Amino acid sequence: MQSFPKDFFWGASTASHQVEGGTDTQWDAWERANAERLVTTAEKRLSWLPDWQGIKAQATDPANYICGNGVEHYQRYREDFQILKQLNMNAFRFSIEWARIEPREGEWDAAAIQHYHDYIAELRRLGIEPFLTLWHWTMPRWFTDKGGFERRENVRYFERYAAKIAEEFGSNVRHMIILNEPNIYTLISYGIAEWPPQRKNPLLVLRVYRHLVRAHTLAARAIKKQCPDVRVGIAMAMETSRPLSPHNPLNKIVPAAVRYLWNFWFVDRIKHHLDFVGINFYSTSYYKWYGPQANPKTPVNDLGWYMEPRGLEELLGRVHRRYGKPLFITENGAADRKDQDRTWWLQETVAAMQGAIDAGVDLRGYLHWSLLDNFEWSHGWWPEFGLVHVDRKTMQRTIRPSAQWLADQLK
Repeated sequence: MQSFPKDFFWGASTASHQVEGGTDTQWDAWERANAERLVTTAEKRLSWLPDWQGIKAQATDPANYICGNGVEHYQRYREDFQILKQLNMNAFRFSIEWARIEPREGEWDAAAIQHYHDYIAELRRLGIEPFLTLWHWTMPRWFTDKGGFERRENVRYFERYAAKIAEEFGSNVRHMIILNEPNIYTLISYGIAEWPPQRKNPLLVLRVYRHLVRAHTLAARAIKKQCPDVRVGIAMAMETSRPLSPHNPLNKIVPAAVRYLWNFWFVDRIKHHLDFVGINFYSTSYYKWYGPQANPKTPVNDLGWYMEPRGLEELLGRVHRRYGKPLFITENGAADRKDQDRTWWLQETVAAMQGAIDAGVDLRGYLHWSLLDNFEWSHGWWPEFGLVHVDRKTMQRTIRPSAQWLADQLK
């Protein structure tokens, strides 16, 4: 790993709802209301996956679709941070749960705030750099009862929350990620209506997306007003988009459109309120000239996503040239419960990052998704992204061979 700077951040990511559980958000209510429906539709939705027989028992169990207490990271974070040290990592991305901090409108929960103070202090004690995310899709129910980000006037509540986070934690955190994947959230919640609030409406997609632009902008100003030295960023889902047949110029139109609308439209509108760009990378996609995706059939991960991790190098170059800002990989990984492809994925990803750095890209860190097996939203518990396997009956943590490979490289 000679290409990587000595101060490069190597770490892993999590999100509060997915590992902490025990919250009162719009997601908790949605899970309870939809678990039975997800069970009865599981075979229709998932039987095409490569390991359907291996996941069938979980995917047809209502408990799979309830986060509950997560993997008890809220209680076991010290144990999990020791695993980070054991893996030779020096950075960790996590999210603050807004519903814990402000469970009722205008009321701040002192015990929850103190928990996150202790949490960040433990990271600092171990020499692990905290990357704090303000919003990873979950929201207080009082906020969504008001219409959430569908209503422009509600953005002021998020601005107030961001100011509170800066006031409480800005002196101990140097990197704050305001929004996680606003493109994924708006597409799946309002475009295909798979996630709450399940309102399928193209006009709402655009409205919510624009309101999230405003939310980022106002939150960034609030954070900078409190803590000018805090570096603010975004974690944006981005893909490498390529033509299936590159020789015909017409075949390049669709990938270029996808590239702009998916990767860059949102970031273009907040670029003056960013100190860094975070990239969540999982896919390299190929497109036919008239629009449809046409990815190779193999290799795919447990979710059926085509895997071509080397495509990251091309994406890093494009983002670097467009924005000229420091870059972080804020998520990157594979759903791989048997841990059969993850080492290869990591090897290819490291090679892609090395190539980008050698080409002059200002890449500052890599945060793998995820440290722990976690709750994967409407899929529930069966997709396993963790460097560390978690037995949810005993909550025992087991470091996977792929994680040990990465730890050995970092050492």
